[in-house]
Amino acid sequence: MPLTTAPPTAPATGVSTAILNLLLPHRRTTDPAPATAEAFPHQLRRIARFVRDGAPVVFTLPGFPCKSPNPAKVLGHLPDQGERLSLGFLNTLCTEIGRIYPPGARLIICSDGHVFGDLIRVPDEHIDAYADELRAVMDRWDLSRLSVFDLRDVLGDLPHDARRAHVHERYAPTLEALRAEIRAGDPARALYRGITRFLFEDTADHTGTRSALQRDCRRRAYGVIQRSRAWGALIAEHHLHAVRLSIHPQPAGAAKFGIRLLDAPDAWTTPWHSAALRRADGTWTLLPRSQAARRGRLVRADGRPSHFTQS
Repeated sequence: MPLTTAPPTAPATGVSTAILNLLLPHRRTTDPAPATAEAFPHQLRRIARFVRDGAPVVFTLPGFPCKSPNPAKVLGHLPDQGERLSLGFLNTLCTEIGRIYPPGARLIICSDGHVFGDLIRVPDEHIDAYADELRAVMDRWDLSRLSVFDLRDVLGDLPHDARRAHVHERYAPTLEALRAEIRAGDPARALYRGITRFLFEDTADHTGTRSALQRDCRRRAYGVIQRSRAWGALIAEHHLHAVRLSIHPQPAGAAKFGIRLLDAPDAWTTPWHSAALRRADGTWTLLPRSQAARRGRLVRADGRPSHFTQS
């Protein structure tokens, strides 16, 4: 049954605010000041549609693409403790919503590695293995409120390059429009700079000059953003009324709500660009592998490197 589009009633608004208040402590942002639920009217309206119909609230979260190809940042090409903790957190967040709103919530991980795998220079077989392991973690840990959605769910057995071309041609903004938006300033410029930095840091085998690598990363960053926008448009088409979360920092009032998965010293850090470190006090943080290795000892799980721990 399609969700209704009438203005939210007062009870729906109250429940929607309570749900959003559960998300606010985990908001990923670079805004210096905290914000209240009223600063997010777009999200409140979307949540209210589900509440009004007594349906589970659906969130979509593009991300969890694949591990960084730089071995100084990550422990391997498969999900590890960073992803396990992050998925557990997201499932718990949905469970907490169910305590104040009985229909509960579910969250769709929109794994986007194949969308720009050629630009970030990660083999497609590694991307498949990463997404398959995400699903296995959800099964093993009974994270029943989570699911994974990727290009295989949309375009089936088409070759990877054909899938990427289809998504780009149908949904991506033009390069000219994107360049103009980035020139106009934040937040597009901040995203462009952040992705350029990630591409630069993720390149472990460059044999040319630093300036040549920087030029190449700037060029590829435009492509990554184009494809990411295309993926977002495809997600919106397939999950029309879902509340859109983001792993990137988002300002108050934006159409996307930035969500922080784990503690990290940088607002842009994600589990797939880092390794998890268990501090001596039992809390967790995300750091590049090389830094985490200097602070703790390596722990293995299921025969693979998993995380680091301090004594």
